[in-house]
Amino acid sequence: MPKYTLTKPGQREITLARTFDAPRRLVFDAFTEPEMVKEWLWGPSPEWPMVQCEVDLRVGGLLRYVWRHKSQREIGMSGVFRDIKVPELLVNTEVFDEDWTGGETLVTTTFEEQGGRTTVSATVLYSSQTARDGALDTGMIEGWSQSHDRLDERLASASMRAAR
Repeated sequence: MPKYTLTKPGQREITLARTFDAPRRLVFDAFTEPEMVKEWLWGPSPEWPMVQCEVDLRVGGLLRYVWRHKSQREIGMSGVFRDIKVPELLVNTEVFDEDWTGGETLVTTTFEEQGGRTTVSATVLYSSQTARDGALDTGMIEGWSQSHDRLDERLASASMRAAR
């Protein structure tokens, strides 16, 4: 059974939600502090670690992620923060260097805590329904799920908690 829920709230959107056994601020930091992000946000297997992570956490600030395959092939993605409410909301654009998602997307991520557990919901708005459906056919959800599994492990680890 998946640890996340996937919905399609509109013709151009997907929402992926997952609950982590950690307080909201720690989960928010894991999404926004570069050294923490690099620990868990990999590609769809351990063969795609993140080698570059830049996060300028302010409205108008840039983000930049680069993943490198063991063959040295790289995939890069950039974006701009449009809204930030620490520790409850991130809104940012995303576009891959080799655009395979049909243009820039808008990602709205919310962090809701209840009883020491945090639900992260990320809604991705694509340029078209075709772009959304194409992204869903890439294995993106599997990669997202694997990354969230790593995040879940890191949040439970002493090293992640010590980073706070």
